[in-house]
Amino acid sequence: MKAFLDDRQAGHDPQMFMANGTRLPNPEKPERISVLQAGAEAAGACFERPRDFGMGPLAAVHTAEYLAFLQTIHPRWKRIEGAADEVIPNIHPDRRSANYPKSAVGQAGWHQADTACPIAAGTWEAAYWSAQTALSAAESMLAGETAYALCRPPGHHAFADLAGGFCFLNNSGIAAEWLLRKGLRPAILDVDVHHGNGTQGMFYHRRDVLTVSLHADPDRFYPFFWGAAQERGEGEGLGYNLNLPLQRGTGDADYRAALAIALARIRAFGADVIVVALGLDAHEDDPFQGLKITTEGFTRIAADIAATGLRLLVVQEGGYLQPKLGTNLTAFLKGLA
Repeated sequence: MKAFLDDRQAGHDPQMFMANGTRLPNPEKPERISVLQAGAEAAGACFERPRDFGMGPLAAVHTAEYLAFLQTIHPRWKRIEGAADEVIPNIHPDRRSANYPKSAVGQAGWHQADTACPIAAGTWEAAYWSAQTALSAAESMLAGETAYALCRPPGHHAFADLAGGFCFLNNSGIAAEWLLRKGLRPAILDVDVHHGNGTQGMFYHRRDVLTVSLHADPDRFYPFFWGAAQERGEGEGLGYNLNLPLQRGTGDADYRAALAIALARIRAFGADVIVVALGLDAHEDDPFQGLKITTEGFTRIAADIAATGLRLLVVQEGGYLQPKLGTNLTAFLKGLA
């Protein structure tokens, strides 16, 4: 299996995030890269550096206004007297039709959904090369077999103009749009423990990309405001979004039953490629403790996906530092084979 990784992704090193009103160490650390790389190599993956596709594929799904914000906000923020090293919002608009301010503080509130996506000096470059990694894996998959993109920072909480939940550029969405423009019919299957709210929002009014997410029920779990079963799409997109919220603590058997529903919908859509937004944080030992998938369960989940016979692009999303993180990736990639 070909795999892609750019070492510039390590330049994003967030120091904190806030949860329950408390400053906590940010779990989306650069150390994830080496652990995940070792896990992929143990499954036989051979890594290459991505090529640069430029800004076009990013701007195909993200607004130019948002991309400009990501590129410029940190130096602007640092000009504020007494500003912290990381851009973290402290005010948000109550609606997306509100005034778009010139202030760096105001724009941070507009473009950052929460306090879990701090922006530092190396964030833009890391996010940019994370997206290029997904695009390079998509290109490789077109020319051959399943490809794996080690994307970090992850992407599925990023909307067209909004960062959130450790995510800045929606790597899975960028890759799916690129594949669509190459003449394919993509479905995005998100198996992260958290709902892929940014991905859903990006395609919610569209019928040309199917979005499916299995995740811990958001009634009591991040991202809280998105991910309910009744969210089916709007306008032309009605019926092209499927959410399968699961009870906290759901294990392998019940998860695979829900996955069967997801895969049946993907077949009904007539997809010829699945972009798998792979979150390994559904594992029973992950720090977020949402679901209880075992390491062996990841192998079976991957085998179920592979049994569709469709072309597969695997884009790394969540999964945080714990002793079995790399092993879980090995188990999933071996299951695809």
